[in-house]
Amino acid sequence: MRNAAAAAAGAQQFPPATLYVVATPIGNLADLTLRALHVFGRVDALACEDTRVTAQLMNHLGLDKPLIALHAHNEAQASAQVLARLAAGESVACVSDAGTPAVSDPGAVLVARAAAAGYRVVPVPGPSSATAALSAAGDTVGNGWRFVGFLPAKGGARREALAAVLADRSTAVLFEAPHRIEALAAALAEGVPERAVTLCRELTKQFETIATKAASELPGWLGADANRLRGEFVLVLHALPAPAAEGLPAAALHTLAVLLRELPLKQAVALAAEISGAPRNALYDQALALRAP
Repeated sequence: MRNAAAAAAGAQQFPPATLYVVATPIGNLADLTLRALHVFGRVDALACEDTRVTAQLMNHLGLDKPLIALHAHNEAQASAQVLARLAAGESVACVSDAGTPAVSDPGAVLVARAAAAGYRVVPVPGPSSATAALSAAGDTVGNGWRFVGFLPAKGGARREALAAVLADRSTAVLFEAPHRIEALAAALAEGVPERAVTLCRELTKQFETIATKAASELPGWLGADANRLRGEFVLVLHALPAPAAEGLPAAALHTLAVLLRELPLKQAVALAAEISGAPRNALYDQALALRAP
């Protein structure tokens, strides 16, 4: 496998004193990219969220690298260790326990400090629970999406953040821990009962579960099987259709929607008005609604 990784990624330049931000599998080790494997073999050390988790990954890959603990409680101090290695001409890979560093995981402070110090920061993309969930959601209404990640754990901050999510008509991706999934499902059922939600549990793992339900159905569906409450969760809150425009013919709305997929808003509105004969102001208002987040 390492030979295949070298053949696939070896031609790329790997300058010294570089910080690589490397995505790791979210559950299935087979999802590790060849480029990530090649980078792991080349770097001088790894900054990792949990050294025990990363040590298991390195053992699986047959690699032995110095590991620097860099997590939510020590990222500022650990970043100084990484920058010292970069200053010495070494390259370091930053990884989290699963997925992409700095996306609901430690890493952002390190990346910001490395970039501010003038060191090269190279992303090595790979597995992502957010895009995996979106790809399986079948959200036909959404045009773009909002990444929310984990809501605040409790109190007013959580209620305020959740209210903002529910008020937004666009697609939203949320993460949730098993001990809070029932409370989140209940809040969604109460706040947006008819809105579609795709719940993904244990993505890419042996007991992966993906189900799309109306929000009102989520509490009952979760409660029907205790196993559905286990593991890590990603939820896709599907987008709501744009409000219906009053007085505009269906043909004009269809023309506008098609043009908006290919053209800037003002140009799409002008052409839709010319083609359909519908009022430009009404088409413009509808275009704003369609493009609204």
